[in-house]
Amino acid sequence: MQIKDFTKLTFSSITDNRVRSILTTLGIAIGIAAVVLLTSIGEGINQFVVSQFTQFGTTIVQIQPGKTATMGSSIGAINTTRPLTLDDSLALARLPHIEAVVGFVVGNAEIEGNRRQRRSTVYGTSPAFPEAFSFAVAAGSFLPDDNPHFPRPTAVLGSKMRHELFGDVNPLGKFIRIGGNRYRVVGVMQAKGQMLGIDLDDTVYLPLARAMELFNSQSLMEVNLLYADAAPVDEVIASAKRLLQARHGSDDVTIVTQQQMMETLDSILGVLTTAVAGLGAISLVVGGIGIFTIMTIAVRERTNEIGLLRALGAKRSQVLQLFLGEAVLLAALGGFFGLLIGLGGAQLLHLVIPALPVQTSLFYVTLAESVALIIGLIAGVLPARGAAAMLPVDALRAE
Repeated sequence: MQIKDFTKLTFSSITDNRVRSILTTLGIAIGIAAVVLLTSIGEGINQFVVSQFTQFGTTIVQIQPGKTATMGSSIGAINTTRPLTLDDSLALARLPHIEAVVGFVVGNAEIEGNRRQRRSTVYGTSPAFPEAFSFAVAAGSFLPDDNPHFPRPTAVLGSKMRHELFGDVNPLGKFIRIGGNRYRVVGVMQAKGQMLGIDLDDTVYLPLARAMELFNSQSLMEVNLLYADAAPVDEVIASAKRLLQARHGSDDVTIVTQQQMMETLDSILGVLTTAVAGLGAISLVVGGIGIFTIMTIAVRERTNEIGLLRALGAKRSQVLQLFLGEAVLLAALGGFFGLLIGLGGAQLLHLVIPALPVQTSLFYVTLAESVALIIGLIAGVLPARGAAAMLPVDALRAE
């Protein structure tokens, strides 16, 4: 059998039964579309979260008070965890390879300025905050490098906070009131947007000691170390752990690197993307069952045709290839239309919901199409073998 005859027979069997062929390819198309759409959402969320975290740099070590590990002890044991203090952060700044140390205290407070009031987030932080987290100052300067224990009452406004309180008025040198205390505005930050739902522009930055007093906090919520790009991370962590253990008398802090946080996020989001791909794969299996059913019916309906082909000299392998070709072609057509539906649906979804990140992965597109072809091949094997095994005489006499 020549290639053109083989191709003509394959396509004619599909076009002669248009409704059946469309319904068969529809199952595969829905499966491919589901895989492409769901993985596009999963991959989009993955890249969005990664970009949110990496915008602050990747050479940061985060230190939090307390251990996340579970320890064995009696119920009445005294908690020996000591708070992270300003002196701890100053001591950490003297370690080798450390370029900046930034402590944090976070709370919510009523902010008054320019005869306006607004309740929002207040961050107590260090003067090195812009350097460590790649924040830029739009006007004025950031918090001055004062005596960390007795800093001047200064404040820096986020871009949205500046607009809400002062509008078009220049806020530099003006006073705001937080918790009954006055603070002079010395700077305004550039717009940064949101990170995982937290508006980084609707905030006020205060010196650490002032914020700790405002929120009656005895401990820093966390201390972040910015280390040099070429510095050995393990050595940075080990030196920070030794220092704090010597100061606290025990290992009572949790140290996490930016890389560890990214790896955790990647693993979680990877499982999410794989899970949604698995949901779409179920539709592919259903589509494969549809191809198997249709091909089985086609073999029974075309028994006389099979007998005629065999009587005219067609080999069993050629009959096998003919029906396998039909099954694979149906799967390929279904996969093609599924890709169009999935890609179009992903872009349409992003247009309807702009806040939803959508990113189509070439890996999952290729994988989905390959799986569709494999499913079509597997689904067509048994019917094709049944057709190839028919004896010409029996096939011609069948009704």
